[in-house]
Amino acid sequence: MRATDVGDPVMGRLVAAFGAPAAVEAIRNRALPPEFIAREAEQESRPDLSSRLNAWYARLAAANPPADLEAGESSGARLIIPDTPAWPTQLDQLGSSRPLGLWVHGSADLRLACLKSVAVVGARAATPYGSHIAAEFGVGLSEAGWTVVSGGAFGVDGAAHRGALAAGSPTVVVLACGVDVCYPRGHDTLFAAVRGQGVVISECPPGVHPTRARFLIRNRLIAALSRGTVVVEAAVRSGALNTATHALSLNRHLGAVPGPVTSGMSAGCHKLLRERKAVCVTSPEEMIELVGVIGDDLAPQVRVSVLPRDRLNYVTKRVLDAIPARGGAGPASIAVAAGVGLDTTLSALGGLAAAGYIERSANGWRLCRQTASYRKAPDSAVLDPPPAPEPDPAETPPFPDDVAPCPA
Repeated sequence: MRATDVGDPVMGRLVAAFGAPAAVEAIRNRALPPEFIAREAEQESRPDLSSRLNAWYARLAAANPPADLEAGESSGARLIIPDTPAWPTQLDQLGSSRPLGLWVHGSADLRLACLKSVAVVGARAATPYGSHIAAEFGVGLSEAGWTVVSGGAFGVDGAAHRGALAAGSPTVVVLACGVDVCYPRGHDTLFAAVRGQGVVISECPPGVHPTRARFLIRNRLIAALSRGTVVVEAAVRSGALNTATHALSLNRHLGAVPGPVTSGMSAGCHKLLRERKAVCVTSPEEMIELVGVIGDDLAPQVRVSVLPRDRLNYVTKRVLDAIPARGGAGPASIAVAAGVGLDTTLSALGGLAAAGYIERSANGWRLCRQTASYRKAPDSAVLDPPPAPEPDPAETPPFPDDVAPCPA
């Protein structure tokens, strides 16, 4: 971990093929195995193994592994490596970019916490809208038993972590520096709360400070640890979209929250939606439906308010639409305008008048003045079932009994 940069795929292939002790011995002897050199020559990238070996050798010579372990232990962190019980096995899907190990600082079990987890990512310079939505997702996911994974940055990341902490569930902060380095400095209190309730992790050894490259490489861990990623706010060029790209490459679910079309901070989300790379999600429940178990984690259906007019059958609606709001019209004119028979029109007119939709005037029938724009249904109508199938036009139309008649 000291000899190479984080996420180095060449070192990853070397360790995967020969194991960490043999890789260290090869670097110290400055002689890579011949079969490894032959396989690397077949790679598309064709890495310069000589320069890499020289860099690994110089870094390894300056490394002090016992001091790293002591520094980690003194800060309260522990080191976990692949193929151990504490290792999250979903990280193995990263292949040669799998981290060589993880420094973990906190009270939660990383492997168990990430079994049901969602990555919530977004802009550092988040708008009040983005921070509010991120906090709502943090609270909603945590209350439903899902762990929130993010990068601990300002803006969306911090709001999501705070929401998860407020709900009393563990949350995972993935750093681009050592776990003993607080970055950003303004989040020292937040990270302390996370360590008490969740866990802070990093693949960087203790004392390592963040760089731009490490932030981008770190994003693959956020995507790999979680079942799915939701982008709350993101500009067209942002680290959140980099995380979204990693999620897609790992065949993870990807959601995006829409925002104002005038906001540059939502342009990246809209790009993902327009290119059909992400699913539109507007609530924690919808994100859980996306990443959860089919049939068990369904989001509640949105019910549309039912108006009294929706309960009228097809023929009656046609007659009602043919009645003028001003003046008046006779039954024959209304029948012609509605395209139904005179007997059916007369029957519908009687029912509409009894229900309070229309009234007589000097010139015939007209809409009641206060119902010209159709009154709202009572609150109880919201929970009523949808309208029944359209009846045959020849049948006499039924009318609701709970509609008040037109006042005199």
